[in-house]
Amino acid sequence: MKSRSMEEHRKNSPRSIKVGVITLSDSKYQDFLRGKTDTDLSGNLLKDSLGDVHQVLDYRIIPDDSQKLTSTLDVMKGEGAEVIVTTGGTGIGSRDITIETLKPLFGKELSGFGEIFRYESYKELGTGAILSRATAGVYGSTLIFALPGSPNAVKLGLKIIKPELGHLVRHLKE
Repeated sequence: MKSRSMEEHRKNSPRSIKVGVITLSDSKYQDFLRGKTDTDLSGNLLKDSLGDVHQVLDYRIIPDDSQKLTSTLDVMKGEGAEVIVTTGGTGIGSRDITIETLKPLFGKELSGFGEIFRYESYKELGTGAILSRATAGVYGSTLIFALPGSPNAVKLGLKIIKPELGHLVRHLKE
């Protein structure tokens, strides 16, 4: 059963959102320094898919570095990004720093996003979904989604995120 108030909120939500995209990957960053951006399948997928409906203000490929992530988020916020989507750095390896960097920044966490992401991943992958640390939260007045680095994970994340972006930003601005 659909909620009438939620449908009304969606109808009265912004249609186009200002978005930033960040890929965290040491190897993709090295490729980028060599002038190769076509290897960033997940970042390009985010940029292209979100750009179909929304305004992508900025797209960056950065190494797995906490300070670099924080400064890049701040730059994108300063450019007016209402939503920033990251891909990569969410695993359990020693270089995976995305979640540890973001969680202390969040004034509010959207735990439902990670729960739905893991549930949908479980339906596709089985118990390997426990490796996912996808999360979302509010940093200042900007909504941030952290997705794993695989293109399939990005596609799943987009399936969850895209229909709600305007609705989420509407509530964020209240």
